[in-house]
Parts: sequence; C-alpha cells; structure tokens
Amino acid sequence: EVVHYGLVFSVKQLTLYLGKRDYVDHTTSVDQVGKLFCQLACAFRYGSEDLDVMGLCFRKDIWFTQTQLYPQTNKPTNTAMHDTLLTKAGENAYAFTFEIPNNLPCSVSLQPGPDDKGKACGVDFEVKTYLAKEANDPNETIDKKDTARLIVRKIQYAPTAVGAGPKADICKSFMMSDKPVHLEASLQKDLYFHGEAIQIKIKIKNESNKTVKKFKISVDQTTDIVLYSADKYTKPVFCQEFTVDPNGTYENTLAITPVLTENKDKRGLALDGRLKDEDTNLASTSILKSAIDKEVLGILVSYKIKINLMVAGGGDVTLELPLMLMHPKPEGNCP
Repeated sequence: EVVHYGLVFSVKQLTLYLGKRDYVDHTTSVDQVGKLFCQLACAFRYGSEDLDVMGLCFRKDIWFTQTQLYPQTNKPTNTAMHDTLLTKAGENAYAFTFEIPNNLPCSVSLQPGPDDKGKACGVDFEVKTYLAKEANDPNETIDKKDTARLIVRKIQYAPTAVGAGPKADICKSFMMSDKPVHLEASLQKDLYFHGEAIQIKIKIKNESNKTVKKFKISVDQTTDIVLYSADKYTKPVFCQEFTVDPNGTYENTLAITPVLTENKDKRGLALDGRLKDEDTNLASTSILKSAIDKEVLGILVSYKIKINLMVAGGGDVTLELPLMLMHPKPEGNCP
C-alpha cells in the first residue's frame, strides 16, 4: 500500500483528502489547493453526464492542470494545513499544491428543474485523483475504483470598501396633461450582502391629471454565459407591489430582500457553486477583471432593481438601479 497526502490508494481503496472545499478569488490571487497524482479541472457543464450520447460529452474544459504524486517528482513547502493532513493520512504520505490561475471564473451552478437529474449545469472545479500508467493517456482505460473525485469552489468575497449608492430619476409627460409625473429612487450603498435587507428610498410626485395607484419593485438577475455569446437571459428574483395616494406625493424608504428560498422553482437561475443542495444561495455578482480572455470567463452574473410606476391610461414610468450582491469576507478565515 502506498499513501499520498490527499490520496490513499491500494488494491482495495482510493481516498482523497483536501483541507477545504472553498477557494477564495482575491482578484489579485487565488487560494492554493492541495495537489496529488491527479488533475484539477475548471469546466463548463451544459448537460448531465447521463445525457451523453454517441460519444458526445456535455462538458467543455476551460482549464486543467495535473501532476504526478508517486513516484513523487515535486515536493512543495509544507504549510500548517499540509502538516495536519499528513498526520491524518499516516505514513508514506506526500504533500501537494495546486495554483489556481487568477483569470479563471468563479463557481456558478444553474438551478436544475424538479425533474432534472445528475450534476447541475454551470462552472465547476473538480479535483480528480486516479491510478494510471500514464498521467493523461486518452487511450488508457481507468477503472472507477481507481478514481476519486471531489468538487471544490472558487469564490469571491465582497470588497472591503463600500461605495455610495446609485441614484436615478425620471420625469415623464403625458398627452392631454400639461404637467408630468416625477419618480426618483436611490440606494444607501452600492453593495449588499446575501440576506441583507436592501433599503430603497422612493419619491413620487404626480403633477399630471393621470391617476397613479401603485408601483412595483422587482430585482432581476441577468446570467451571461460568455462561452456562447447569444446565451444571455434575465430572471426576476424579487417582485412586490405597493399602493400610493392616487394623485398626490409619496416618499418612503422600503426594505426588500431577494433570497433563494423564494425562487426554488425557477429552472436555470444562477446560484453560487453548490457542494450540496442546501449549501448555496443566489449567485454573487461577478467582479470583472481587466485583460481577461473571454473564453475563460465562464458565466457572468449581474443584478438590477426596477421601479415601475403604473399610471392609469398613460402607460408606465420605469427606472433602474444597479445592484451588487455578495458575501462579506469572513474575519480571520482568509488572508
């Protein structure tokens, strides 16, 4: 029996150990991943493996790297995490490290429908360990019992600095009315955390002879699958109507909270990469980096808030505000 750090293999068992499953994208660098005689692959999955037919694979590799663990060819400098897992793995263990490039996309899953089976579509990172004569021989058959796989996530946390909130206003005139309807909206800040109440300040001034009885606030998620330039779609993740004085003024600060629990039935909704069904939320806003090749962007996610004022007999008055949704950086957990 030969035991690898991260990998234990014998005639009966193949076991993969990793120190963690979330790897943080700090914009300038990405957390390192433990490595063995294996490969780390970033791929876009656009169909279940169960659907593979006639040799077609519903998966496109964006990037991958691999290394030989035994016989060992490269010994990294051990970290505290290495030492902990080396102790767990026992004798004849070998440490490894993967370096995730800074230009790769973050993990994103597309929410499956109720009848969908298999792995979710989206961008994922998979550590695959295997026993083989050659590291990457396409003609060699590798037995499933000699293979271990583990999905890890590449994630981004919100930047430390929070900016001023966006503002927008519109003044719309109507036929047969000599005065307009004014609509103004603003946010307190430009970024909110998942699950945090979003405070929206609304001002309405109706000087027209039209009747305004209500307005609607919605939050739209736009998913741009950049590998396929035409595949871009928008889904609402929050919608609520509010009543107003028909012919007067309105000024109020309202709280809205878009959450995944209210959107479980929406197939194709973008979620942060999931490790298990309950371990996710609405996808975080994608922070774009400069000079990145479009082919490795994967899936981009953005949000906007729409305020739609419904004017009787005169159409709608609509304005939009950009919204960033992300997770705060945990204290003490990330360098």
